[in-house]
Amino acid sequence: MPNLKQAIKRVSINSKKTEINKNKMSEVRTAVKKAHVAVSTASEGAMDLVRSAQKQIDKLAGKGKMKKNTAARRVSRLQKALNAQAK
Repeated sequence: MPNLKQAIKRVSINSKKTEINKNKMSEVRTAVKKAHVAVSTASEGAMDLVRSAQKQIDKLAGKGKMKKNTAARRVSRLQKALNAQAK
């Protein structure tokens, strides 16, 4: 347990940021799952769901919450599934 005021504040801030990051990652995972389900069932709103998931992924990557290559890989897989479903 930290004793100094600065260290106590750091622990508090880090825990708050960790919670925010967990929530954002959870939102992205949910959006990706919804997009995959929409693509696999060939529903009409699949393209919109894929675009919104890609947008969320790109936002996280831009802020450094997700590595750029990981974000690119996930976006690529979504787009690949959408293109395969369109054929």
